[in-house]
Amino acid sequence: MTTGPLDREVGKRLDQHAVRYTRGRRHVVTTLAGADGPLSAAEIHGRMDGELPLSSLYRSLSVLEEADVVAPHHSKKGLTRYELAEWLRGHHHHLVCIDCGAVDDVEVADEHEEDVDRIVNDISRAASFTPVSHALEIEGRCARCA
Repeated sequence: MTTGPLDREVGKRLDQHAVRYTRGRRHVVTTLAGADGPLSAAEIHGRMDGELPLSSLYRSLSVLEEADVVAPHHSKKGLTRYELAEWLRGHHHHLVCIDCGAVDDVEVADEHEEDVDRIVNDISRAASFTPVSHALEIEGRCARCA
């Protein structure tokens, strides 16, 4: 595996948390970086060709989540999928299939993101709430399930 800007940033973050950037954790990060959307632990394990035992994968995901390197997304059906944290991946939203559970990343055009920000701020202001971020998940049926 090559060491690039992503590995350097993740390595710095893990150093701040007094956690080693092991080969297994590096492989998890690389796998998530190459994904089109959030992946379940089973999907990550499958893409890693079993290189990391499943129990070690879960420990790595827990450590990476604690260090804010990965972000979990919990479905209504109880499945947790993981992706790189927003500070690594960039701001985006998700399309979630209510039938098969697929989660796809979607980037919103700047003018639409401004509309979303305005709505978030309006709702927050009305509730005397100070927003620091937002996430938008659009639920529906993917092309395979429609």
